[in-house]
Amino acid sequence: MGRLDNKIALISGGARGQGASEALLFAREGAKVIFGDVLDDLGKETECSIRDDGGDAVYVHLDVTSQSDWHKALKTAEEKFGSVNILVNNAGINLTEGDKDSWDKVLNVNLHGALLGIQTSIPFMKRTGGGSIVNISSVAGLIGRKGSPYSYTSSKGALRILSKGIAVDYAEDKIRCNTIIPGPVDTVMVREIDPKIMEQRLSEIPLGRYATTEDVAFATLFLASDESAWMTGAEIVVDGGITAQ
Repeated sequence: MGRLDNKIALISGGARGQGASEALLFAREGAKVIFGDVLDDLGKETECSIRDDGGDAVYVHLDVTSQSDWHKALKTAEEKFGSVNILVNNAGINLTEGDKDSWDKVLNVNLHGALLGIQTSIPFMKRTGGGSIVNISSVAGLIGRKGSPYSYTSSKGALRILSKGIAVDYAEDKIRCNTIIPGPVDTVMVREIDPKIMEQRLSEIPLGRYATTEDVAFATLFLASDESAWMTGAEIVVDGGITAQ
């Protein structure tokens, strides 16, 4: 028996890396999975991998800054599986410090994109009697980190507080909203950061390694499942001990 049997999950940023690991794990645990991204070729490859693994998953094109894309994703979930009762806001970007355009782009994807997903998903969750929203933040949104672009830290910090507001407002609808706070995860986005900064980051981790995408996926699975039924507005830090120092 899977930990997500009879659950229907929508995951953003699921074509590769952390989101793909979440989609694969959720499907292995019995969920029917809709996952979206703007990387369509990779998304379709991930869909095939999940199906080859025995899971039930559908990839959709999803630009999280587009309300119409969110509506299409939810409509697909409804048509294929009946509705949605899990939302994982995983999509995120990080840009080097720059002009207002780069600031706006990061905030639009990391914060406003998550809000659009929440706003679009809540009516579906209400119709199914509740649900679980999991927002993926970052230790950069919890503590000051030298070298982290301010747009990224601001977006991830705001996402934490947004989660708490959603948790309080929709508790009576049996909709929970919690946050995962990962440290550096070994993904394409992290590998693109200045190697000197990443060398410093690694030295700050007591457990001595970057997170794997599976490390974060298992924490996300817990918050998505009924095992965390009495948790809302909470945060799980998955950082190898960074914030313990």
